[in-house]
Amino acid sequence: MAAQMTRTNVAARTVAGKPAAASRTRLVARAAATQTIKRAEVPLKLEEGPMPLNTFNNKAPFKATVVSVERIVGPKATGETCNIVIKTDGKIPFWEGQSYGVIPPGTKVNSRGKEVPHGVRLYSIASSRYGDSFDGMTTTLCVRRATYWDPEMGKDDPAKKGICSNFLCDATPGTEVTMTGPTGKILLMPEAPNSVLICVATGTGIAPFRSFWRRCFFENVPNWKFTGLLWVFMGVANSDAKLYDDEMAQISATFPDQFRLDYALSREQQNKSGGKMYIQDKVEEYADEVFGLLNDGAHMYFCGLKGMMPGILEMLERVAKSKGLNFEEFVEKLKHNNQWHVEVY
Repeated sequence: MAAQMTRTNVAARTVAGKPAAASRTRLVARAAATQTIKRAEVPLKLEEGPMPLNTFNNKAPFKATVVSVERIVGPKATGETCNIVIKTDGKIPFWEGQSYGVIPPGTKVNSRGKEVPHGVRLYSIASSRYGDSFDGMTTTLCVRRATYWDPEMGKDDPAKKGICSNFLCDATPGTEVTMTGPTGKILLMPEAPNSVLICVATGTGIAPFRSFWRRCFFENVPNWKFTGLLWVFMGVANSDAKLYDDEMAQISATFPDQFRLDYALSREQQNKSGGKMYIQDKVEEYADEVFGLLNDGAHMYFCGLKGMMPGILEMLERVAKSKGLNFEEFVEKLKHNNQWHVEVY
């Protein structure tokens, strides 16, 4: 599954160039001016019916094909992350915040010595239900290539690389992808279009929140018009590792009163103590606002590697105590009200 900039209401950020739909990989090119957003018309049929769930499984999976694979980080990023558009023909619909399973090709030998197919890997969906082409015919995954650097070998050990992530990042247009799902209810958006969404992500954990902002700001959905606030906290190593910064710049330029973005760049910024700036440090800078919004009914989402949560929880507990709050009771109340959403991996 699914990764900083100071608080902004009006952005003067650079944006990525237009993607070449069929190219296998590219580096993000920065343009000088930020484009504004013109909402796209979408097929409203996808607004109908119950939430899709486990439409396909590993015994009866869905066969899709790759449209494009694009590298979306700069040359100094810590690792390679790709935006992967997959053609589904609308036959495996989903809602924002859900995940797809991908079964990589090939087999493995299990603990009993039997050769079996690879298991399912889950990836948060990085597009709205309408896909990046707004027609409901595609979906998007945000995938970081998993590799293992062997210090003794002095190079990557191909025997220990991530099987599924490398399969997806190496895919070319037309590559068949075996999929399951959709799955997941934890990260669903609230029904009320005037909600406040505080989204905390590290690395490719930004994927479900991209599905949020595509629905909120890029699409014309007459029966669901977002009037609330979307506040993104994103943690990555450096500026070259930013993901989808071009789109967030467009949102800030077009909807400055409804979108906020704060980056935590651990290798470029310092926290108040002079150490590296991690995601919990950036959230803490706005702790009073965050707690105030939560008290007023805001939803708080967390997505990324599970290692992000201990530092975040420790910080939130410390802030809660400074405010005379019982942190456990505070979080339990948020969970009871369905305001607290955590999906880490």
